[in-house]
Amino acid sequence: MKRTIKRAAVLGSGVMGSGIAAHLANVGIPTIMLDIVPRELTKKEKAKGLTLADRAVRNRMAADSKKALLKQKPSPITSKQSLDLIEAGNMEDDIERLADVDWIIEVVVENLDIKQKVFANVDNHRKKGTIISSNTSGISVEDMAEGRSEDFRKHFLGTHFFNPPRYLKLLEVIPTKDTDPEVLAFVKTFGEDVLGKGVVEAKDTPNFIANRIGTYGLLVTVQQMLKGGYSIGEVDSVTGPMIGRPKSATFRTLDVVGLDTFIHVANNVHDQVEGAEKDVFKVPEFMLKMQEKGWLGAKSGQGFFLKKKGKDGSMIYELNPETLVYEDRKKLKTDATEMAKQEKGSRRKLKALVKVKGDKAGDLVWSVLKPVLIYSAELTGEIADDIVSIDEAMKWGFGWEIGPFETWDAIGLRKSVERMQAEGAEVPDWVLNMLSSGKESFYQTKNGNVYYYDNGTYKQQQFNPKEINLKRLKDEKGVIKKNTGASLIDLGDGVAGLEFHSQGNAIGLDIIKMVNDALEEVDENYEGLVIGNQGKNFCVGAHLGMMLMAAQDEDFFELDMVIRQFQNMAMNIKYAGKPVVTAPFNMTVGGGAEVSLPAASIQASAETYMGLVEFGVGLIPGGGGTKEFYLKELRNLPSGVDFDLTKVANDVFEKVAMAKVSTSAEEAFDNGFLDSGDAISVNPDHLLHDAKQKVLALVKEGYQAPKREKIPVVGDAGYAAMLLGAKSLQFGGYASEHDLKIAEKLAYVLSGGRIKEGALIDEQVMLDLEREAFLSLIGEPLTQQRMQHMLLKGKPLRN
Repeated sequence: MKRTIKRAAVLGSGVMGSGIAAHLANVGIPTIMLDIVPRELTKKEKAKGLTLADRAVRNRMAADSKKALLKQKPSPITSKQSLDLIEAGNMEDDIERLADVDWIIEVVVENLDIKQKVFANVDNHRKKGTIISSNTSGISVEDMAEGRSEDFRKHFLGTHFFNPPRYLKLLEVIPTKDTDPEVLAFVKTFGEDVLGKGVVEAKDTPNFIANRIGTYGLLVTVQQMLKGGYSIGEVDSVTGPMIGRPKSATFRTLDVVGLDTFIHVANNVHDQVEGAEKDVFKVPEFMLKMQEKGWLGAKSGQGFFLKKKGKDGSMIYELNPETLVYEDRKKLKTDATEMAKQEKGSRRKLKALVKVKGDKAGDLVWSVLKPVLIYSAELTGEIADDIVSIDEAMKWGFGWEIGPFETWDAIGLRKSVERMQAEGAEVPDWVLNMLSSGKESFYQTKNGNVYYYDNGTYKQQQFNPKEINLKRLKDEKGVIKKNTGASLIDLGDGVAGLEFHSQGNAIGLDIIKMVNDALEEVDENYEGLVIGNQGKNFCVGAHLGMMLMAAQDEDFFELDMVIRQFQNMAMNIKYAGKPVVTAPFNMTVGGGAEVSLPAASIQASAETYMGLVEFGVGLIPGGGGTKEFYLKELRNLPSGVDFDLTKVANDVFEKVAMAKVSTSAEEAFDNGFLDSGDAISVNPDHLLHDAKQKVLALVKEGYQAPKREKIPVVGDAGYAAMLLGAKSLQFGGYASEHDLKIAEKLAYVLSGGRIKEGALIDEQVMLDLEREAFLSLIGEPLTQQRMQHMLLKGKPLRN
């Protein structure tokens, strides 16, 4: 019988437990979350006359954690409806309900005795065949299963989620010697396909893979800071994006994680290893003093950094580790950092940074990098079977752009090993043997296939067939055609893919041209088209800087031409003879939404933040976004039921005027940007594959391009209603005079002009109204100020 997970139980409702329950609910799995029964009443419970026997009291721990999910930022849930799938209970009254679930996840306190007692209870109440796993981050998975029944042990393994579970991709799966291979294979596939995770199989060693190497790297960095006399701010200025790490770098990351959590993880390894490794995992004295003072980071309001409000706004100060006094934040600016900034891509930046000896920044990065690379090589085979697992764990769990072995290749394996040896470091024999055999890198790419070094030879890296990697595909097949803004690629099976690759994937004339060229090519030679890419964001909108320059030069003829071309492109997407499916992810705003809305279907990543945000820079959507959003909302109305056209127009007006952006693809459905013809991919690596399958499904269904439609509009009456709402906001001090002017233009477009309510207008009429409103607003000095501010500060200006 094919195994499925229809229901799950999470034991423990702390931050991780509730986060895992939320993620299960996000993907549609009903989950019961259980915690211990309280032994004392709270003041509120006493005031209500409740007793320890009342179910509300007995379920309090889990129920409070469920409520807290609504308040957490970033939100652990993709929509409020997810909460309906989480049921709160307790581990005494509800333990028998474990017989009704297919997966039980333990997330109780990190204490072996307690976990073993919990599992003994679980063993007595689960049904045979139920999968049981532990989210432990450091306790031996083998030890936890000791003494349990044979069926329990066959279905038991470690599943280590990273916090927060919704956002962090890594799921480390740790089998025991008794875990059934079928169970292991199922959990790995389920983790990737249903939970959307990057799954890595780890060995049952202290802190597994990512936390073992990541914690080591963080502690090495702290030790090198103290040894070299660097400040906390200086370290963070060169250990973040400059070397392919997250913006939070080293110490801001520790502030986010929480110093208490980090010290617990470090001590876990320290207590289980010996020699020089044990010394590295000894937490520095100043960090222990910080813990005593309660300076734990974001959760306590201060840690390695402290944010203070002053007369000139908020300032961030860094902690001096010697004095434990907060000081002005410092940054490293050296020849090496300037050279690195000139390079493109993490690999080239990193190589430029470490090759300059005697440079304060370069020496710091090298002193941190060297031990981490050697340590990763030493642990290969001990914590994971191959280098790929280690690299992927660090990328997915710690947000590194390139893993340790990819990093070693980037800086030059042979030269860096020679430098390490010259400095007295011991490089593992297997790396030296590899080099002596003439193999110069850990990875090789041939004809779009990736090969990794493993035990004397190169093995082909296997990828899930659902993962379409555009870089590998282009290496293998080349491109059909390209320009500076986009490339057209053959995705196989008769489907073409259009990849944006401008800066920020912002839409300019080059992308507009390539969209039109792609549609022509597809019409002649392909079954359909996917518009997607694998950049940081799908598309951040039209090219704001170019538009501002044209407006400041009063080149309105040029702007009119660009807007017309954008609108025509959107209409070409909508009325293409072959199906066009867009594959948005992350930021899909402004022009990004305007490209997506007219498509035959949208296959969105779960983390898609979609919205028409032009109002924030003093404009309204000009590329057909207002029209398409309005039409999409009309199509979402239930058939056969009378509807209030004014209500629809007001809803669209409010969302555009508030520049409302969905916080997930699920919320994009709630907001009306997605409808029943659209779908969500939980795993972002499968997004292009799923979009391609959607194209093929539409073709199989006999896809017909939509017929040009007439649009019912609210006319004069609706215009007045929308304007009244905007004026109410102005009177209440929530909108400026310029906001009101923009709102008036938007209301005029949505109402179809000054015409009769219920009148039907052609799409082109509304497009013309959009374009005229856009052009009139972009000529306004206050709008240009807003655009300038957004370009310089990255946030909206209220003027």
